[in-house]
Amino acid sequence: MIGPTDRGLTLGDGLFETLLAVDGALQHAPEHLARMTAGCAVLGLPPPDPAAALGLMTFALADAGLSGGRAAVRLTLTAGPGGRGLDRPPALVPRLFATAAPSPLPQAPARLALSGVRRNEGSPASRLKSLAYLDNVLARREALAAGADEAVMLNGAGVLACAAAANLFWLREGRLYTPALDCGALAGIARARVMAAAARRGIEVVETHEGPEALASAEGVFLTNSLTGARPAGVLDGRILPLESVAALAARLG
Repeated sequence: MIGPTDRGLTLGDGLFETLLAVDGALQHAPEHLARMTAGCAVLGLPPPDPAAALGLMTFALADAGLSGGRAAVRLTLTAGPGGRGLDRPPALVPRLFATAAPSPLPQAPARLALSGVRRNEGSPASRLKSLAYLDNVLARREALAAGADEAVMLNGAGVLACAAAANLFWLREGRLYTPALDCGALAGIARARVMAAAARRGIEVVETHEGPEALASAEGVFLTNSLTGARPAGVLDGRILPLESVAALAARLG
């Protein structure tokens, strides 16, 4: 049980992964568990046992009655209970748990809005699936208020970083562009798959540092995350984005 002194609750001290399950089968679980393990090394947390993590996620699916269709499975690791203040107790007792919920595939292109909430590219947490996701929450809230369904986030230097819950790609002159990780972008599992798929097809992928004007001149924009794969974007700040080329490309790569 998660108690009132759990550091994940009080301080955001922990990590999470969100996996897609299709008909009860967890997709790309080894990659997600490897990323959580790498995040644990950064935070100084003991990594979860892979067999235990898989067991918890499988149980969460069954318990939610989601053995058929598409489901989002969230695996959460907290640093466990601690006293008042920032310092961790000498002996950590981490907590690991999983939940599952339906995850229908979006049927329409994403509607994007540029957010005023900035990514802190200098923070190690910007490249982790940490429990401190409030900036992303605020960016998404801002996008929804603007009539969009996803936010585009810049970093402190005004450079494109990511979406609130996705990585960002755009097409220009036959090349794919995506923000470099040091822009404050997460090393997304779907991002890596799309980059590998593009390389197999001879499409150059450029990890770049560019401002939002890059999207205005792009031949198409798409987002990637583990639940939606590669999803084209159709609108940015009320302006229609080109769809024809990028929709076909996203379908092949995602």
